[in-house]
Amino acid sequence: MARLQDAAGVVGPFAGMDVPSLLRMHAEARRDHPFLIWAPFDAPARRWSYGEFHERTGALAAGLARRGIKHGDYVLIHMDNCIEMLLAWFACVELGAIAVTTNTRSAAAEINYFAGHCRAVAAITQPAYAELVAANCRELKWIAVTSHDAGVTPTQAVPKAERFEALFADSADRPRRATDPLAPCSVQYTSGTTSRPKAVLWTHANALWGAKVNASHQDLHGFDVHLAYLPLFHTNALAYSMLSSLWVGGTCVIQPRFSARRFWPVALEHRCTWNSTIAFCMKALLEHEIPKQHSFRLWGNAVCDPSAFAGFGVKTIGWWGMTETITHGIIGEVDHANTPNTIGRPAAEYRIRVTDDDGAPTQPGGTGNLAILGTPGLTLFKEYLHNEAATRDSFDDDGFFLTGDRVTLLDNGVIKFGDRSKDMLKVGGENVAASEIEQVIALVAGVRENAVVAKKHPMLDEVPVVFIIPQDGVENAAPGLHDAVMAACRDQLADFKVPREIHFVDEMPRSTLEKVAKAELRNLLG
Repeated sequence: MARLQDAAGVVGPFAGMDVPSLLRMHAEARRDHPFLIWAPFDAPARRWSYGEFHERTGALAAGLARRGIKHGDYVLIHMDNCIEMLLAWFACVELGAIAVTTNTRSAAAEINYFAGHCRAVAAITQPAYAELVAANCRELKWIAVTSHDAGVTPTQAVPKAERFEALFADSADRPRRATDPLAPCSVQYTSGTTSRPKAVLWTHANALWGAKVNASHQDLHGFDVHLAYLPLFHTNALAYSMLSSLWVGGTCVIQPRFSARRFWPVALEHRCTWNSTIAFCMKALLEHEIPKQHSFRLWGNAVCDPSAFAGFGVKTIGWWGMTETITHGIIGEVDHANTPNTIGRPAAEYRIRVTDDDGAPTQPGGTGNLAILGTPGLTLFKEYLHNEAATRDSFDDDGFFLTGDRVTLLDNGVIKFGDRSKDMLKVGGENVAASEIEQVIALVAGVRENAVVAKKHPMLDEVPVVFIIPQDGVENAAPGLHDAVMAACRDQLADFKVPREIHFVDEMPRSTLEKVAKAELRNLLG
């Protein structure tokens, strides 16, 4: 019997539903409509209809049950984007197991921690990571490995392990369980900085909330085709792209990763209408010819209508969200004009609060600490797995989740992103947002990407230092680029915000979602 009410008798918005029931509904109503299109780099695209994907998911869920996976077990899914990753995710949540998706850039010690912390009983991975998982997750009962690396034939030997393809059984034997929207669904590990990464636990209601609200915020419909190349182990691609497409019965095109050279051919071939992207990718696309005609009607990005990317001719809505919020707590308007380079307005589904360090409301024009009010297990994550203290400390006395982000509240009610509180510099007693300096440098001709970090200073405590990827690489960097950057900073920033050093590099260390791993940059400064 499906669970329809909580202990207090409250009927939630997803009563009688869970993630498998949503997939099953579309498999019955839109059996032949394409749900997923797997677009590997070196092979033809493969379409998976709703009916076919549902059938194959059931076969894998039956196979996992046969291999001993039970309701409540944690299964590590350590994979780059591929159809097998999504089959594994859906099969786990149908079975009642919890899918634990992990960053494939993780080091050995991190993988060991993830598997041990969540108490994973098995892992599903690919050839490139099989040895890493096998060597560092010794408590697993078994490991299954796919036959390829995100569409590429492996070149290295694979340790003895289960073949992923051999896990499948008869979909007629797919496990049956009571439908409970409040049951655990999946786990994602946040990037750790000063402490171990925290395991963000979602319920089925969380995943359904992300699917429904993301689709609403993005104005998605059943005819839309969402292009996804950001990593599926992260909320952005998983919820903003894939789950939102599932909610409306649309189509999601999955690429192994971002490729500026392959972006437009894939988008044109599949007539993609929607794309969730990041500035790093958009800048790379500027180096390639933009087709005169394409099918995109909307893009989602960190900020609304960034002027530097007007040449794409696509309305871009900004947003702010976290793994803990599942969807956007702040969102740009699809149907109205947005203030360029802002992240939008508070989403109607949440309450947003911006306060100074003393707890007083931040005045318009000021930058303050962002907190968000929602319902744990529905509109906010359920908890940090096996970490009651971290869960408790992440909420204030009024129940607001403390995001650790700082935002600027403009006079018209629109919000502009400030910085992560941990990414603020303290320069001679002055608070300096790294992003403020980065925004100035980003507009200098010849700069492809930049990242500002703090360097210790004997008198001022910290001073800003910038790492820059030149547009044409370090060897071919435009003459005078150093002077042009310094001139722009001196012209537009207070003197204490001007970088003390500029380091030109060919690449940046990366973490989740291609974000710059600033801790590694700081380590380079000694």
